[in-house]
Amino acid sequence: MEQRILDFIAEHHLLTFAAGVGSDIWCASAFYVFNPQICSFIITSDQNTRHIQLAINNNPDSNLEDKNNIVAGTVALETEKIGMIQGLQFKAAIKKADGSLFNEHRLLYLKRFPYAILKGSDLWILELLELKFTDNRLGFGKKLHWTRDAKF
Repeated sequence: MEQRILDFIAEHHLLTFAAGVGSDIWCASAFYVFNPQICSFIITSDQNTRHIQLAINNNPDSNLEDKNNIVAGTVALETEKIGMIQGLQFKAAIKKADGSLFNEHRLLYLKRFPYAILKGSDLWILELLELKFTDNRLGFGKKLHWTRDAKF
């Protein structure tokens, strides 16, 4: 993944993602921490929320360990200056962090958001499958694309 994309992700902390089953679709915003080793966003949310239920039930043939529960989302810079527009759109597989991954990702998340220890929500991994990064600072409408390498 290009350093410009990683830098943008590191500069922000809020993403929005959408999930749906049939015509029932819902968006949610979440604080995130990014794990560059696995190209994944780590978020917290209660498993009983509408957006998580839609995300984990959007493929009847999958389970929480599969990469078949797909969400789409964005991270955006809020600006009115056309030449400064930056943002990314992504598609990710969502899975619950548990087992050996839980402690590693929980520590990463709590390091950035220590107050999250009070909430006690479930931890989720949004494993990026593809993304498109728009950066008008590189030229109007300039897009950088990334897809998960098959050997990653």
